[in-house]
Formats: sequence, structure tokens, C-alpha cells
Amino acid sequence: RAELKEEQSIDLIGKNEVYGDTRHEVNVYVKVFTNSPFLVCMDLALSQERIIDPNYLWIGPDGRDLQGQGYVNLTETGKLMVMGFRVSMSGAYTCTLSHKVIETMTQEETEMVEAYKFMVYAYREADHAYQVSVRFSTRRCKLKTNDLFIEKLSKILNSTISHLTCHITESSYKCHSIRTPENGLQYELFVSLLVNPFAPGWEEVCHKVPYNCEDETNRRVRQAAERIGKFFHQLMHILKYEFHAVPPIQYVDNSFSMTPIDSCRPGFGKNHHTHQNCASCCVVCGPGTYSPNNEVTCRTCARPQARMYGAKSCY
Repeated sequence: RAELKEEQSIDLIGKNEVYGDTRHEVNVYVKVFTNSPFLVCMDLALSQERIIDPNYLWIGPDGRDLQGQGYVNLTETGKLMVMGFRVSMSGAYTCTLSHKVIETMTQEETEMVEAYKFMVYAYREADHAYQVSVRFSTRRCKLKTNDLFIEKLSKILNSTISHLTCHITESSYKCHSIRTPENGLQYELFVSLLVNPFAPGWEEVCHKVPYNCEDETNRRVRQAAERIGKFFHQLMHILKYEFHAVPPIQYVDNSFSMTPIDSCRPGFGKNHHTHQNCASCCVVCGPGTYSPNNEVTCRTCARPQARMYGAKSCY
């Protein structure tokens, strides 16, 4: 992902290239363990011209010349790819392009120098959990059967999604009395459930796909939430048509909803202001900030001890 300017066409994005800009730094976001796009040591306009005797000098975040480094692919035309991108590789990548301009009439040579700066950040996809909301009608609010029903419901749902290494981590309900024009006073249970992808044994899932673990856990938790939705659809049919006597608790038609809730791994967070072009990403925490847990924000250190990217504490 890169912060692209208006004049950059979709063709240039398709080539997996990001051009520099002498006017400002260019933000680039690279998913951890993948290869970066090619960072091109020139701007889009210059790339359309003939360049005489070009010479490229790439410097990494640690201040070293990147020529000959084993983790980069540096082409003879000044394009840089950082391979197997890791958190510690985040930071400023600068390139200096020197080339000659030859006056046609006099053949006089002038040395030109342009500098380009790319801010390259590691990111992860957010981990998703799903907040599930559903409602049931009941005969009264203060009934023991309400508690037993929610307890039993959680157990059934957990067994329904256990094969996906997902589980219900939070279940709660509130009972409200509702007056309706058609049916007078009714009572409803407003049930809230949190579907979490990290049930015991979830680490085993990641052994097969260690580099894209969040992709796999996100796929499974979505599947689990959808399976729960299917369960409630079937429950509506069972309660309506397969019970001889009307049960005291009934599913409220079309009351099921699910909402994704994001979390980030320690050392990563979201920042809609700083990283507008990767607003949905969990971007590595920058120097002076840290994230010790699965929240979605990087905290600022009281004193800027954390000088590295991806800090999980200030010390």
C-alpha cells in the first residue's frame, strides 16, 4: 500500500512500483513478512525522460548503504525492493539520484542531484472479533429461566463453533419491558455475545500459516459468526414450527446482527490521522510510542525512551 498522488495511474500501481517525490516524503505500507513494492528513485515526470549517466545511492533506516545487502533487491535502474519485510525494517529509506544534463549546442555537462525519501511502515491486518446482538421475547423479566436460557445458549453456540477454534468470550443480556401499539406490554431479552477467534488451540492453526496467521484467524472467526447467524435463522423455524407448545422464550425475527471489532497485536496500532492511506491497518508503532496489548492505539511514552519501531513498552 502506498500513498499515491493523483497523477499516478492505475497502470503504475499494477507494476508494483511507487515513485518518489522531491517535494515531500512518500508513505509506503508493507505487510509483515511480504516484499515491499519497488521504490523508484525518481519522480513520475523524470521517469518519462532520458537520463544520462544515472547513479543511485540508497540509504536504509540504520544509515547504511543498501547496495549489496542480502535482504534487498536493488536494480541497476535504481529500484529498491525490501524482501521479507519485518518490523525492524520500518523507517526512512532515502535515495539520491545524480545524473548529467548536456547542453545540446555547447555540449556542456551539468551534474544534477535529486533526493527522494520514502517512509516505509510494517503493518498487519487487524484481528477481528464479532459482537453479536440478538433479541428474544420472554414472559417476564424476573424469571430464573432467562438466566438458564442464556447460559444454555452460550454452551450450544460454543459447541457449534469450537471446530473453528473460536469461542464466546462475553455473553450478557438485559431485559426490557416494551409497549407496542399492537400487542400492549411485552418483555424482551437484549442479548450480546462476543465471538473471539482465540479459543484454546488456536496457535496450532498458525503453525501451518505463521506469516499470515491473522488472515486465517479472521477467516475462521467470520465463518463462526456466520454459522451463529445461520443457527438463529434455524432456531426461529424450530421454535415456531416444531414445538407443540409455545416455549416461554421466542426468537425475535430479524433481530440478529453482527459487527466486527478490531484489535491489533502488541507493537501495532491504528492512527487515522497519521496513516490515512492505511486507516484500517494495524501499523507498527513509531519511535516514542508503544502498544503493550491488543488495543488499537499506540500510546505515547512519557519520555521518548522507545526509539525503535514496534515497541511493546517504553523501556
